Amino acid sequence: MDEQLRIILIIIVSVSIFGLLVFVFVKNYIRNKLNILVQEEKDKKLK
Repeated sequence: MDEQLRIILIIIVSVSIFGLLVFVFVKNYIRNKLNILVQEEKDKKLK
């Protein structure tokens, strides 16, 4: 029973860490894309 519990906990922790990393990368990617689009819109309005 202890071995199964240890394996389950390792899987849960690994998936949680992976999910957190993916979330951070996607959040930063979307933030950068939005900043680029906002900057382009500002440039269009100035012209």
